[in-house]
Order: sequence, then structure tokens, then C-alpha cells
Amino acid sequence: MTEKQTEEVTIEEGLQELDKIVEKLESRDISLEDSFTMYQKGMEVLKHCSQKIDMVEKKMLQMNKDGDFAETVIEKYLPDEGGFSGKMAEAVNYSMRAGGKRLRPVFMRETYSMLGGEGEIIEPFMAALEMIHTHSLIHDDLPALDNDEYRRGKPTTHIVFGEAAAVLAGDALLNYAYETAFHAFDMAKSETELHRVAEALKVLAEKTGIKGMLGGQGVDVENDGKPLEKQLLDYIYENKTSALIEAALMIGGILAGTSDVDKLEKIGRKIGIAFQIQDDILDVISSEEELGKPIGSDEKNNKTTYVTLEGIEKAGSEVQRLTNEAIQLLNEIAEEKSFLEELFQALCTRRK
Repeated sequence: MTEKQTEEVTIEEGLQELDKIVEKLESRDISLEDSFTMYQKGMEVLKHCSQKIDMVEKKMLQMNKDGDFAETVIEKYLPDEGGFSGKMAEAVNYSMRAGGKRLRPVFMRETYSMLGGEGEIIEPFMAALEMIHTHSLIHDDLPALDNDEYRRGKPTTHIVFGEAAAVLAGDALLNYAYETAFHAFDMAKSETELHRVAEALKVLAEKTGIKGMLGGQGVDVENDGKPLEKQLLDYIYENKTSALIEAALMIGGILAGTSDVDKLEKIGRKIGIAFQIQDDILDVISSEEELGKPIGSDEKNNKTTYVTLEGIEKAGSEVQRLTNEAIQLLNEIAEEKSFLEELFQALCTRRK
């Protein structure tokens, strides 16, 4: 393997290569000279993997910093817990403060900044999108759907507040998201910005609704436990997971005034599917401590995933292919290498 070939190897491929080298070194049929050559090759691959892992960790630290900013923005828009509806607001805030990567608001802000956007007009949309995402998680965890008791290492909303309260908290969050996004109209400083806010709201509604996230969830529930063909699985992934990531990039672009919204939508779709496939992989190879939620739930629930259809190796290759295609499209939009590119790579090699 040449130096250039080694540089192009992913972490997953490198670890697989190391397994093969160890297997050969443990073989009794290998000569002393070949053992030395294989050892040198193994050290090169190990060094490459270590460098890649260090790079990913640095990128994840940067993402955490961006996540902290998103956290501050979200906190600013959470509902007050006073009054007769205080208990519902408490359930909403419990769910919103449960942590997480805050990927969608981070994606939105990074896209906005990359394309020259300035000012706070992006912030209500950052908070709104995370509220919509959290609403979907509250409902996903309910006994009627996935029946999960833990999310991000904490008891799920229905375990803490009861099933009925969790249903209402999810509904409240979905509505409150739009109340929050409407604050952007008050921040608009020109007719152009008012039109951009209206266009962003349209995208937010479409990507959330029956032809977006909720549509994907509906098809997922309808086919729960059934064997799925790849075409239907792609539809679920493109909508249930990808739709809100598409919305994040598109809204960031719209508010920044770009004309490349269609390309941003394609990038979001590719990264969204790659992210979901990586989730499928982690459900098999990760641990409950790393993920903060039970593993093996896909197999336990007879859920069709990309891993069950194609196997882990092919699933990993698909993650890399989709990520590379998304980065190629991103480079057509961005004038210089952006943090988004690094973030895409980090997410698609993550272990949790």
C-alpha cells in the first residue's frame, strides 16, 4: 500500500486491514522476512488510524463548541414554567435540555455563516428546528412506537411525566417551534429579509410535514416489523431523518441569500441518509455506555435497516460514498474549505 493509498483509507478500512495483518502474523506459514514486512505495514496503518482518530476528536470538540452556542440560543427561547400550564412547559424543557449533538441548529448556523450570513435572524430558526426534532423524539420513545425508556442516557419524557403528558409535550413543542420561528419577522431589517423569512418558514413546514419528517415516520410505523425493500427503506431515511437536515442547510442558505438552495437540499439528503446508516451500524457495533441508549434494538424489534439488508461492510462503504458526494457538492458552493466539510467527515466516522 503506497503512502497515497494509506492516506485515502478510512478509519473503518484501516482497522479491518490491521485485523488482516494480525491474522497473517499469527500464521505459522509466514516467513521471518515477510513477518517484518507485515509488521512495518501494520505500524504504518496504525499510525494513519491514530492520526485520523485524533483529527476526528478535534472536529468533534469544535462541534461541541458550536453545540454550546446552539444550546445558548435554544435556552433563550424555551417556555416559562409558571402558570397553570407550567407542568407541560416543564416536560417540554426537560426534553429540550436532555442534551444531544444539536446537529441541525449547528448545520443551519454553519451554512448561514459559510454563505456570508450575519446577524441574529438565524437564531429563532435554530431553536425552532431543534424543537421540531425533539418533538419527534418524544413521540418516537412512546410505548405506542419504540417504547424506549432511555434517551441520551436519561429517562425518556413519558417515563418521567407519564404517557399522556409526553404526548401533549410533543404536540406543544411542534406548535411552539413555529411560534419561535415567527420571531424572525421582528428581526428582519428590510423587505428582502422579510421575504427570506417567509421562504424559510415554508421550507420548515414542508420538511416537517406529511411530505417530510412526519411522512417518513408514518411509513416507518405502518411497516414496523415487516421486511422492507431498499426503495421503501430509502424513502423512510430520506424523510424521517434527512428532511430536517435538508431544512437546516436550506434555511441557512435562504436567510444568507444564496441561489444554491437546491444543491443544499441534495447535500442534506445525502448527509441525512449517511447519518442514519451510521446509526444503524452503531446499533450493532457500539455499546450502551457510548450511545447513551440501548443497543441492538433494531434486531430485537425485527427492524429492517441498511445493515440487515446489505451487511455492515457495504453499509460502511455507502456512508463514505454519500459523504464524499455531499462534500463534492458543498465544494461547488463554498469558496473555501468550510467547517461543514470537516463536520460531515467527523459525523460519518463517529462511534457514538
